[in-house]
Amino acid sequence: MVGADTAWIIVATALVLFMTLPGLALFYGGLVRSRNVLSVFMHCYAIACAMSVAWLALGYSIAFGSGGSGFWGGLDKMFLAGIDAETVSGTLPEVLFFAFQMTFAIITPALIVGAYVERTNFGFVLLFSTLWMLLCYAPVVHWVWGGGFLADGGIFGETGVRDFAGGIVVHETAGIAALVIAVFLGARKDRTKPPHNPGLVMIGAAMLWVGWFGFNGGSQLAADGGAAMALTVTHISAATASLTWALWERIKYGKASLVGMVTGTIAGLASITPASGFVGPVEALIIGAVAGILCQEAVNVIRNVLTIDDTLDVFAVHGVGGIFGTIMIAIFGAGSFAAQLGSLAIVGVFTVVVTVLLVIVCRAIVGLRVDEETETTGLDLAQHGERAYDVTS
Repeated sequence: MVGADTAWIIVATALVLFMTLPGLALFYGGLVRSRNVLSVFMHCYAIACAMSVAWLALGYSIAFGSGGSGFWGGLDKMFLAGIDAETVSGTLPEVLFFAFQMTFAIITPALIVGAYVERTNFGFVLLFSTLWMLLCYAPVVHWVWGGGFLADGGIFGETGVRDFAGGIVVHETAGIAALVIAVFLGARKDRTKPPHNPGLVMIGAAMLWVGWFGFNGGSQLAADGGAAMALTVTHISAATASLTWALWERIKYGKASLVGMVTGTIAGLASITPASGFVGPVEALIIGAVAGILCQEAVNVIRNVLTIDDTLDVFAVHGVGGIFGTIMIAIFGAGSFAAQLGSLAIVGVFTVVVTVLLVIVCRAIVGLRVDEETETTGLDLAQHGERAYDVTS
């Protein structure tokens, strides 16, 4: 084991958990109406807890077990069987690699929360998120990062798909699942209310930005120049996308909003994620510049052309951003078009099928959408017996 690598991945693990708690919770919480802010916090917090247990029980083994299948890792590492403090994975203690990957398994289903806030039954959130992480996310992790059939030596030959930190594994899967759930749910009764607290949105986005250094830089799994470059290009893409989103808003609407600018930050971060281990600062500048405009236009298409109420624009920002960044790897010559596009298609179809089936099953067991009275009153009081504010908005 290399001490510097271990120390860095311990820090990176904390940073990625920080992205969900409290970063994503605050980002999403500020975007909804005040009557639903606690429900968003509850969703993110409960998902973090449930995914941690599910990852220990089954998820890690499915993703990184040594079952020898190109499709799943088997069950030999359930509950970390055979792994102790001395077991090594590369230059790291395997238990640390488990913990680092656990934080990814937490944030991926937590991203989907943005599609169904303000109208979804809490029981559905927990049941769907757990099953989806185990049956959709964990197998895709194995395919791409666990030596599965999309990796080097798989169906695309010696050079398999390139996805450094999760453009396909995290952002495409979460974005597509979000879109599917939004279609099943239908629109909210009232889509016209603005975010109740843009300040919280900015604070949450800033936390996500800082945490993303662990997300991308930690994916190098070493304390070296590669991690430093991944961290640097992550920052450049985020900064550039923030500016181009704000500029595009100013051109179209005459004003640049705070919520818009920080949403651009997330678009830049999602877009650089798959490429962060394969590009330099100039390529990151290009990726971020395009992402700020591309993802903003995707928001317009999903909301106004397709009229799908993906409440907090999960697909437009994370899904489109992750797919775009994955393709840019091939454009910049760091991967093959066949592997990048083929993997996007395979994972996309798989995610749609699994998500549709799970929504149908979970809806039958615990219900999907709250009743109209609960939606009007707000999920905070109706589902959790608490209220963040004395006023309704």
